[in-house]
Amino acid sequence: MHLLPHSLAVSCLLSLAAQEVFAAPSPAPTPLPRTVPLLRRSKPQLTEAERFEWLRGQRDSLKSKYGAGGANVKRASGLNLLTNQNADSSFYGSIAAGTPPISYNVILDTGSSDLWLAANDGLSASQSDGIPTFDANASSTFTDLNTPFSISYGSGAARGNLGQDSVQFAGFEVSDQVFGVVTQISNNLLTSPVSGLMGLGFKSISSSGATPLWQALAESSGTLDQPLMAFQLTRFVDVQNAQVLEPGGTFNLGAVNTSLYTGDIDYQPIPEGQEGYWIQELTGLTVNGQSVSLDAGSASYAAIDTGTTLVGGPADSIAALYAQIPGSEALTGDNAGYYTYPCDTNVTVTMKFGNSSIAWPISNADFLLMQVSGNSCVGGFFQLDTSGTSAPPWIIGDTFLKNVYSVFRASPAAVGFAQLSSTATSMNGQLGPAPSPTVGSVATVTGGS
Repeated sequence: MHLLPHSLAVSCLLSLAAQEVFAAPSPAPTPLPRTVPLLRRSKPQLTEAERFEWLRGQRDSLKSKYGAGGANVKRASGLNLLTNQNADSSFYGSIAAGTPPISYNVILDTGSSDLWLAANDGLSASQSDGIPTFDANASSTFTDLNTPFSISYGSGAARGNLGQDSVQFAGFEVSDQVFGVVTQISNNLLTSPVSGLMGLGFKSISSSGATPLWQALAESSGTLDQPLMAFQLTRFVDVQNAQVLEPGGTFNLGAVNTSLYTGDIDYQPIPEGQEGYWIQELTGLTVNGQSVSLDAGSASYAAIDTGTTLVGGPADSIAALYAQIPGSEALTGDNAGYYTYPCDTNVTVTMKFGNSSIAWPISNADFLLMQVSGNSCVGGFFQLDTSGTSAPPWIIGDTFLKNVYSVFRASPAAVGFAQLSSTATSMNGQLGPAPSPTVGSVATVTGGS
């Protein structure tokens, strides 16, 4: 769910999906990788109609996010534990804002660049029920910038004003971070316990024009050990008894966590002049060993987007991919763009980027998005038309990212992938409590009856 021309599709799933980010750690005195634990929510039991509604919400929010179809502290590194919500639908971490610092859960989204929080004085009782909200009057360091702020998503919009205050994240603090204080929000845009969203893209695609927090830290000399951030995401999509919120993995800022991957990190540069989204050129795509033809150059640019659940791509490429899966069929009408295939078919997709020789595999568990009826399942790749927008042709979300250790490096600008370690993969499907914020007091929850 993200800003029209400037954000990547944050899987905001109508009334079914909630976007959330997770707990930020307290500042560490030593330069160890600080980690943010991610949390995930359990998979709801849905009717066939609800499943198709969810699919439409995913597709439409991605289109809208990309405009398709319509500091600080000493040199160090930090972490934030993530929360996995709704069986891999979204991953959230936590920040702390204001003085005294209050903690909030936010979606961590490499597909957009704005930070915003729901305010305590603008949401209706039904909208704010169970959602911690930001109270500007409770912070002694908050400044109202008297500048309107708005952002649109496929499933709604958020509006308010820009403010400036101290924000802590993954063990770091920016004392004058600009962010949106949202007083108007569409129904179902937020789901408890998520209070907002933190964009982790570059400033050039920021709706507000503000420098993203991560970029302010990266550009502050001597603050981070390395100008990068990294994600390890868990998988619960195939766990029937998963809870609404589960441990979601780890976010690191300023350093990588060597216990979560093996071998080398395969960095591929962002194409020259494309720093905005985290762009990679998709240069190889196979399904069950059969190659899918791809256009060269910018026609195969892809945004690597932690805020998107699925993988969207050009119609001809997606059709060619499913043509290699016996029994697959294109859905029509309201569900156009998606494909079904026999659930008992094992599907292995690989993706290759830039000049790399490595073909990264996507597990069958991640490709199989959901069963809609009988032996009919929907795949995690769907058709997306971004022509006429500033968005790239491909949007690559968590369907792929759960299968790799992903690194986003600011300088030199690149995206890197590495093979997950046994330590990382052992977290998949391991039920447990959601991580708790370790910075700031827990925000007050307001809401209706």
